[in-house]
Amino acid sequence: MAYNFTPFRQNIKELEEWLKREMATIRTGRATPAILDGIKVEAYGTEMPINQVANMSVEDARMIRITPWDATQTKAIEKAIVAGDLGLSVAVDGVGLRVTFPELTGERRTALIKVAKQKLEDARVTLRNEREKIIKDVDAQEKSGTISEDEKFRVKTELQKMVDEAGKTLDEVFAKKEKEITE
Repeated sequence: MAYNFTPFRQNIKELEEWLKREMATIRTGRATPAILDGIKVEAYGTEMPINQVANMSVEDARMIRITPWDATQTKAIEKAIVAGDLGLSVAVDGVGLRVTFPELTGERRTALIKVAKQKLEDARVTLRNEREKIIKDVDAQEKSGTISEDEKFRVKTELQKMVDEAGKTLDEVFAKKEKEITE
């Protein structure tokens, strides 16, 4: 009987996507609208993401243009970005807002890499916890006689291969972000 790794594979995929999203929110010297994904704007009596009240576009390497669909929301968007404490400068003009990304200092780059490493470590811990769940399940199945001892070792070997592959993918996501920050 082959062990069903489908839920585990799905969890790995979700973990990789989570790490990619988390890394996207870490600010580098380049302008990217993903940085503002976590910012909520008080609009129409509820908190909404900026992309639900305005268009966002990258004007150049260090500037994002935000054009609110309703001009009365400009001040609320400005207030939300400033309150988000991302180290961005916001300027209001006739069309909407310009969000400027200042150059990163060496100290700030080091701090951002540290944050990225923490996100990577969180992902690794989650991956290890998922592996432990499978190992406990396999051990329990072997104890109850559902699978043989040989099958248990085969499943654990296959599991470790998947964990190693996922770990390598997580490391690649981190390495890409680290390179982005240091450039």
